[in-house]
Amino acid sequence: MSSIKVKTTFFCQSCGHQAPKWMGKCPSCEKWNTFAEEIIQKEDKAKTSWKESTSLQIASKPKPIHQIDYHEQQRFITADKELNRVLGSGLVQGSVTLLGGEPGIGKSTLMLQIALQMNQHKVLYISGEESDQQIKMRAERMKFKSERCFILTETNTQNIFKQIEILEPQVVIIDSIQTLTTSFIDSGAGSVSQVRECTAELIKYAKETATPVFLIGHITKEGTLAGPKILEHMVDTVLQFEGDRHTTYRLLRTVKNRFGSTSELGIYEMQSTGLREVSNPSEILISDREEEFSGIAIGAMVEGNRPLLIEVQSLVSTANYGTPQRSSTGFDAKRLNMLLAVLEKRGGYRLGIQDVFLNITGGLKIEDPAIDLAVCASIVSSFEDVCINKHTCFTAEVGLGGEIRAVGRIENRILEAEKLGFKKIYISKNNLKGLDLKKYQIQIQAASRLDEVFEYLFAQ
Repeated sequence: MSSIKVKTTFFCQSCGHQAPKWMGKCPSCEKWNTFAEEIIQKEDKAKTSWKESTSLQIASKPKPIHQIDYHEQQRFITADKELNRVLGSGLVQGSVTLLGGEPGIGKSTLMLQIALQMNQHKVLYISGEESDQQIKMRAERMKFKSERCFILTETNTQNIFKQIEILEPQVVIIDSIQTLTTSFIDSGAGSVSQVRECTAELIKYAKETATPVFLIGHITKEGTLAGPKILEHMVDTVLQFEGDRHTTYRLLRTVKNRFGSTSELGIYEMQSTGLREVSNPSEILISDREEEFSGIAIGAMVEGNRPLLIEVQSLVSTANYGTPQRSSTGFDAKRLNMLLAVLEKRGGYRLGIQDVFLNITGGLKIEDPAIDLAVCASIVSSFEDVCINKHTCFTAEVGLGGEIRAVGRIENRILEAEKLGFKKIYISKNNLKGLDLKKYQIQIQAASRLDEVFEYLFAQ
């Protein structure tokens, strides 16, 4: 009988830092009161594989880089085009993907829907939170039929791996990683050591068998993935499922991706039968309005390889209650303050005594600087109470001198605006280089300074 060593240690619940005694402040992430005591039980028998019975492993030796055989990462295309986009053209074999999101946002629905759509692959959906009947009820509501989707309700990783050996699935989905426990760690489910050890076992399994693994993860009150921060470093891809539970649209955003871009975005619409892929998001991000209102401007942005047209809404009113308010939703507050300073200094608009409220419709969080010109036009439109023609859009960055700066991939932005029926688009004069204006039906208005744009817009 092997001897058992019992060890007590402290883990930071925020970043996973380990310490032999309790500390008030974590030296790694510098957060207070995050250490919790956990009991770790280790066996003398070393685990060299995810299987209980392991074969001998040959120690690795260094190789010259030119002697290493390289093969393109094998991918298989899922039936979900939005998921393929954010993963980088498909699912890589042996990859481990972590999906995070708020409770009730639709993480389990998305993963079950993907499992049911993979008719050509054997999928094992492992749930530690729901019963077989609950999962079956959701599957019936989705109306997807699949004979190759298997459901397992289990939380112990050793039992899970026994079933995996028997079934030999081609894709594994874990819902959720915080509910799993391993016999090698003597602490509660969801603790830092349990989450880290269970993830390590699943990663080892994925790499040794070239089987893609999806992990669903909870998030904390601060909006970050629960468990140690090291969990995000261990996996290959981190996806964030975002959206307001009171609206129908959901955004699937890439936070980390070892096999593709981190700037891709997938958009879904939550329906009673599941999640519907939104192939043309510009149509849902721009509201249909019969009347024209001041303070509304349309901007052309790019998320990854996808051009999007979004609606920017502004409200500027006199501050009657002391310090003027600056509030933005979906747009960086510091950049908003910078653009307000540019409008006041370079444009002569007295916005220092005004309340300014800015909103990006559709629940998007914008990082593309090409939306700057639309933000400025929206603010001035509300300040002057003059409407902008609803068939006009903008795409340009604004500099501190009030200059209109060029942006990348201008042709994609112009074509997207033309496809959606816009008649005029404002761009930077520097973007005219190498641009063939004859092939576009939309009128392209180039400008070099903010005051030129405002003359064109509000001169009448």
